[in-house]
Amino acid sequence: MAVETTDVHHASGHRPNLALAKLIAASGASHKALAARVNQHCEAQGKPASYTHTSVANWISGMTPRWPTPLAIAAALTERLARPVSVIEIGMPPPATTSPEIGLDFPRELPTAIDTATAWWVLGDQVNRRAFHQLTFAAAAFAMPTTRWLIQPADASATIERPRPRARRVGAADIAELHEAAEHARRSDSKYGGGSWGASMVDACLRERAVPLLKGTYSDDVGRHLFAVTAQLGRLAGYSAWDVGDQARAQRHYIQALRLARAAGDVALGGYVLASMSLQAGLNDFCNDAIDMAQGAYERARHRATPRTLAFFKLVEARAHARAHASRAAGLALAQAETLLSQARPDDPDPGWIDFFTYARLAADATEIHRDLQMPHMVMRFEELATMPADAYTRSCGMRNAIVGSAHLEARRLDEGLHFGHRAVDILSQVASTRSLTYVRHFLEALKPWNAETCAQEFRHRVRQELRVPA
Repeated sequence: MAVETTDVHHASGHRPNLALAKLIAASGASHKALAARVNQHCEAQGKPASYTHTSVANWISGMTPRWPTPLAIAAALTERLARPVSVIEIGMPPPATTSPEIGLDFPRELPTAIDTATAWWVLGDQVNRRAFHQLTFAAAAFAMPTTRWLIQPADASATIERPRPRARRVGAADIAELHEAAEHARRSDSKYGGGSWGASMVDACLRERAVPLLKGTYSDDVGRHLFAVTAQLGRLAGYSAWDVGDQARAQRHYIQALRLARAAGDVALGGYVLASMSLQAGLNDFCNDAIDMAQGAYERARHRATPRTLAFFKLVEARAHARAHASRAAGLALAQAETLLSQARPDDPDPGWIDFFTYARLAADATEIHRDLQMPHMVMRFEELATMPADAYTRSCGMRNAIVGSAHLEARRLDEGLHFGHRAVDILSQVASTRSLTYVRHFLEALKPWNAETCAQEFRHRVRQELRVPA
């Protein structure tokens, strides 16, 4: 990449890149200053470069540098303009040949694993978006990552021996910044849904903050902390993508998060990512795969995770059993989750990412478990215990109201069912979540026996108007 004459190809028709010229002018950067900053971004990515003001002039004339230099140009302009700038906006779209298979690999060797994860987080948001939207959930994509994590859930070392000229030295402040971003994204996702601005910014954080750090230099201890917090960000990105219906993208985020959790040597975190994968598989009706992943998370972490964490893994297993209509197995797993949660103590070294899991959250999930098991009386029993605050867990509360409303309808209680149904619409109209609408659709299905009733027709009209759900 160091020599311009061997690093570029001509754009079609040698057309000037007017979009890039306009952005550079708006940024106020000189060609020399921009080239210097692009070189720094390239070096941070482990690709040393020596672009000059002449290089910038060539780009404006219509020449495109080889990948990933366009990403460095976009990053430099992002800094100058104080807003996100994509490679498409600068007139240098990603290679059309990038495969939709990107992000699915789970490499054994750590350097390759970092290259795989960073390539996905850099290119995945801009490459083959149309192709990704055409993909559905594929349970087989989780098979190899799950197997490799179960065989070896932690890497022996976080140190990578490879030349990194002038690479950034990662420190505690960098890790703290990523943790803060993860906490913000987690709160935004719970309150506003995966399609919210705060939740969606996690993709930009991975691409613009985490990736350069992963390509930097760090000690074993700092490296493990870096891998762990990046795994948390990756899991959040996966959860948000799943929440807005982007199943294929969610799977890739989860796979790379699981690999970095292994790099961090954090077995409990790896189990948490695997439990998230189990939830996605189960709600796509791949119940046996979901059960295997939840059980694997528990068994691998049972001697290395806190009772609260293990309780969550058992709850996820119960949800998968319930989805498979296995009432006895679901009841046993749920009871184990309750027992483990009762053993949790305030002074336990619980990781921050599990602090949401209280008895109220267990009860909220238990309503869905018993809905799937067609036990409406148990749904209502657990609903009384599911006291999660709606201002912080908005999506969860909205979905729970739809679940409880469905249970009342199944028990032939129309008025009570509609009461909870209207509450669900009140709450879910505030969140950007495609997944939550499946709970409303389940409610509408349970409402069918009363289709001729005026109150039912009014409810369906409200759902069409406020949630844009065909009713």
